[in-house]
Amino acid sequence: RPHGALAVGTAAPLGTAERYAVHSAVALLTLTTERSRSLRAAEDRLGAAVLRMLLAGEPDHARTVAGDLYNGLLDAPYRLLIAEGAPVALQELAETLEAGASRAGEMALVVPEGERLVVLATDGGAAVTACTAYAQRIEARQAPGDRVGPVGSVGPVGSVGPAGSAGSAGEDVQVVIGQSAPAGTIAAASAYRQAEQALSVARRRGRVLVEHEELATGSVVPLLADDAVRAFADGMLRPLHEHDATGRGDLVASLRAWLAHHGQWDAAAADLGVHRHTLRYRMRRVEEILGRSLDDPDVRMELWLALKATSMP
Repeated sequence: RPHGALAVGTAAPLGTAERYAVHSAVALLTLTTERSRSLRAAEDRLGAAVLRMLLAGEPDHARTVAGDLYNGLLDAPYRLLIAEGAPVALQELAETLEAGASRAGEMALVVPEGERLVVLATDGGAAVTACTAYAQRIEARQAPGDRVGPVGSVGPVGSVGPAGSAGSAGEDVQVVIGQSAPAGTIAAASAYRQAEQALSVARRRGRVLVEHEELATGSVVPLLADDAVRAFADGMLRPLHEHDATGRGDLVASLRAWLAHHGQWDAAAADLGVHRHTLRYRMRRVEEILGRSLDDPDVRMELWLALKATSMP
């Protein structure tokens, strides 16, 4: 990937001296670029070490190693972001966040971590704002139904450069980002877990960016669409469905009504149009068939979630 370009324009053809000057300029710029790349590699290694110390619960050591490099970032409330995607997408995201922070006079800790990018940015700062805008631009370019899927899956998502300009239509770039709630250095490990959780939800929901706060304010029901949850639910309820298929009573519907009415026999029986003694008998049959007690709140919770999961499209 080119790191720079030198353009020279003159009204007349270049003479020998002018060509030598251009060649010298190219050599000097190349040397400067190589030095910049070496410096960036050293900064990446330092950033990775600082991040490891924060995650290990050693903020004082992290501050000592970082010195003044991050301009108070480690002392302020911050957000931790984890991004996954194609290398070009992660590079563009890193440049976008760093450019946003730089324009605002802020610092951001940007650490490549294998196929991931981990970022510490000031809460409410320019880098966090730039990340939100980046995600919005990508999602705005997607056709309905062409949401971002798991990394590596096929789906047209236009790239967005560091300045916010859209990439060419032929550039298919995928990136998913999870963002933690505001945290301090003492809670870096917790923020990392939050970002991972948000990242996982972003993959499932086909979103570019999910903030951890969304997980608490939303509903758990959409998460039940996960294949593993659906398989667990199908397996848990299969004996009841097999019983109902013989025509000896509608245990699944009876269980759903009983749970929906919080175990209130009269209300659930009225909803089903049966006598409460009939409903009691059916719930005993559910316990016998499943080998589980409906007096156990964990069992009731699992059965209710299983019913919700199997009723989702």
